[in-house]
Amino acid sequence: MKIDINTVSTEAKKDIIELQQKISDFKSGKIIEDKFKHYRLTRGVYGQRQLGVQMFRTKIPFGKLTADQLIRLADVSEKFTNGNLHITTRQNIQMHHVKLEDSPAIWTLLEEKNVTAREACGNTVRNLTGSATAGIDPDEPFDVSPYVYAAFQYFLRNPICQDMGRKIKPAFSSSEKDSAFTYFHDFGFIPRVREVDGKEERGFKLVVGGGLGAQSIVAQTAYEFLPENQIIPFMEAAIRVFDRHGERAKRQKARMKFLVKQLGLDGFLELVEQERKAIKNKVVEIDRDAVPTPEPASVKSIPTFEIKDQKRYEDWKRVNTFEQKQKGFYAVQLRVLLGDIHAETARKLAALVKDWAADDIRLTVNQGILLKFVRPEVLPYLYSKLEELDLAEPGFGTIGDITACPGTDTCNLGVTNSTGLAKVLENLIREEYPDLVDERNIQIKISGCMNACGQHMAAQIGFHGSSIRNGALIAPAMQVVLGGGVDPSGKGFVAEKVIKVPTKRITDVLRYLLNDYEDKRTEGEYFNDYYYRLGKKYFYTLLKPLGDKNNLTDEDYKDWGQDGVYEQAIGVGECAGVSYDVVATILEESIEKLDLAEAALNTEAYADSIYHSYSAFVIGAKALLLSEDIKCNTQKGIINDFDEHFVAQDKIQLPTSFNELVLQINKEEPSEAFAKTYLKSANDFFSKVQTIRALQLAQQKTVIVNYYKA
Repeated sequence: MKIDINTVSTEAKKDIIELQQKISDFKSGKIIEDKFKHYRLTRGVYGQRQLGVQMFRTKIPFGKLTADQLIRLADVSEKFTNGNLHITTRQNIQMHHVKLEDSPAIWTLLEEKNVTAREACGNTVRNLTGSATAGIDPDEPFDVSPYVYAAFQYFLRNPICQDMGRKIKPAFSSSEKDSAFTYFHDFGFIPRVREVDGKEERGFKLVVGGGLGAQSIVAQTAYEFLPENQIIPFMEAAIRVFDRHGERAKRQKARMKFLVKQLGLDGFLELVEQERKAIKNKVVEIDRDAVPTPEPASVKSIPTFEIKDQKRYEDWKRVNTFEQKQKGFYAVQLRVLLGDIHAETARKLAALVKDWAADDIRLTVNQGILLKFVRPEVLPYLYSKLEELDLAEPGFGTIGDITACPGTDTCNLGVTNSTGLAKVLENLIREEYPDLVDERNIQIKISGCMNACGQHMAAQIGFHGSSIRNGALIAPAMQVVLGGGVDPSGKGFVAEKVIKVPTKRITDVLRYLLNDYEDKRTEGEYFNDYYYRLGKKYFYTLLKPLGDKNNLTDEDYKDWGQDGVYEQAIGVGECAGVSYDVVATILEESIEKLDLAEAALNTEAYADSIYHSYSAFVIGAKALLLSEDIKCNTQKGIINDFDEHFVAQDKIQLPTSFNELVLQINKEEPSEAFAKTYLKSANDFFSKVQTIRALQLAQQKTVIVNYYKA
């Protein structure tokens, strides 16, 4: 499709032209598949389970959309995909079944409305999430939205986070209640206010090194109070440390949580402090007005309408709405089944927003939607219109509002069908436990595999896809995890694995748990307190009969939503790095970094130039190490190994050790003089690398190896 890229920003235009060219080069065989995969991931284009199509992910900081942006997303979805918009647990929108060649057109049309795909996937700083209630939360000390937006802008296209070993996920909560789940993020921020010399000072409690997945870790507190102008400098210094010292070869150990655990919090923070000299800005002041409080819709006469079920409306009003900190206005929270909303529904919702709410739609971390500044007299009419759109189901944020990733519907890593199970469990709660429509202290979350896109380890009751082998047969199963989530005081818990049960028996698992909770809990006892009081062994014994594989029936060998016998088919995930090879390909990347360093120097972006030069040093050294079959797993390891295998053995002549040469980066201020000197050193070093490589090739020493992202 022919597109007009002159309608977007200069930065986006450059991105889209480059994407078009890379797609063309890939299709003509000029770029190997794995290198292209690494490139497209950082542009929001992710491989799907079905061959020949992609998932296209947008990057929407703190889930904020205008009505016009939602309409554009709907229009694009209808034109290029199956018309479905999928809301993720990171407050993004995903579209599935996208043709690769259509991705530049999709991106262009979205950028016209200031929606980007840059760094939505890949080893980058992913979408910065924030409490959907930010700005209207009665418990918040101040609106965190401008802070999330400032961090989003600062790290978008930033050289320090384009080629990391793994992704970085930050989150900002609106209050101490931690509705953004900061405790399982790489960076988590909770707003605080203190008084200094009679003046109010804003800042944040900062936690680092959290994460879910196969090995879940609760983030540690780095600062009880970090001044607001220090949050971005800290993040930059910490990302630089992660980029240099973080694992790259072993994907399962490449997240920041493992680096913090390995170094210890004090050791990690010491390296962060050492890095502060090199960062671009020692202080970053936040524009508190960057995300202004939206204007309510104008007052207008309400059309005639009918409430068909008054009790259902009262349940909806009680559970799905709340009065904002701006008295006299209400927030309306919409349950969106599985996070899926069709284009036509989205357009009609946008029209309602324009007429009856503020033009500030927030996607929520539980795959729902929040509307702001609705007047109380409008609520009954709005409910009636939402009911027509199937968006008026009571129970937002309760046990019946189940979070689930796409699972085997579209994901390569999916083991079992999480969406089918979610539908069944929501129906079960609605029909068998209608009194739980208000129950907010029990959350159910489902992931199709252990990687936790459905955040199952952050739920009081969680499930992740697995399987049970019984002789020659394999039954689809769910690992049951209990005791996770945020308690009423805001403390975060990681769930414990209890037992694996065939997925068709998970309905009975839920019945066993809810019935036992009703029977065994003390008056007003929180679910996790009940769980930890009785202990993991108790619940294993309670559920053990359901996990018995000796009495499996034919139905147990089928997954939800499937008629045939279960077949386990797990592809290669694209959640992080890529392996590709050929030393020449790696050397080309070093050339690209040198070109970027020169371009940044010419525009007086000295810190960016220095970081590109640093990357050129490391990539060039990596190429020679791999040419001699020396594996590379961290950038710091590459620097040390290059000294051992090349400098110490006189295979290359340098003015000093490679360590001293390269690590000038964190000992010098990012000045023009240092940027020029450092770039010259990088160019000189790369010339020597090319000479050595030419001699290797002349001796017929061409080595093909795995290209570890280091």
